[in-house]
Amino acid sequence: MSALAHHYTPGAGPVVLFLPGYASDMAGTKALAIDGWARAGGRAALRFDYRGCGQSGGDFAAMTLEDWRDDVIAMIDQVAGPVVLVGSSMGGWLMLSAALARPGRVAALVGVAAAPDFTDWGFSADEQRTLLADGRLLRPSPYGPEPTLYTRALWESGARLRLLNAPIALHMPVRLLHGMADADVPYAVALKLVERLAGGDVQLTLIKDGDHRLSRAADIALLIRTIEEVAR
Repeated sequence: MSALAHHYTPGAGPVVLFLPGYASDMAGTKALAIDGWARAGGRAALRFDYRGCGQSGGDFAAMTLEDWRDDVIAMIDQVAGPVVLVGSSMGGWLMLSAALARPGRVAALVGVAAAPDFTDWGFSADEQRTLLADGRLLRPSPYGPEPTLYTRALWESGARLRLLNAPIALHMPVRLLHGMADADVPYAVALKLVERLAGGDVQLTLIKDGDHRLSRAADIALLIRTIEEVAR
């Protein structure tokens, strides 16, 4: 296995590979719920930490989206057989980029509040000026006491991985879950992603009162049902 910190649950079926969001790790609610589902049902699952995150080594501030995309590809390459990528927020962007690099290995995609191209639409003009002038931006986090760091290198790498400005040549089944009360990723992003994906087997489920995290019991149950549908 890769030197990246990871936890593999052996079992049947495609390997369900969970991709955390920005500055998150493999110990989150959704990652652990998928791991529990896999253990209970004898299914294969893999969760991991990107470089600079969680238990993996590396300097978080030095990482780019391309670095983390390459981490996903490395994890795909470490397991045998098809994989189902489950990407949360930024992980939803990385799952798309990784699937474009390994289309023959990816059986299906499940996005949870997927945030492709968030470096385009996720920063105000003032924040972009700060990133360009200072090379870094600290933004208060609604999920903890410490502010979240963004860097100019990360922002610039987003332009190189931009997806929503052209058709996305992916043809495997895609399932997207998105909260209409998401304060971080507007659900219009999910609608745009549906339009851009080239394949026909694409479904978007909108949760009217769902927030960005989609970590309530009902949200987790929906996620597990969605994974079960495509991980056959």
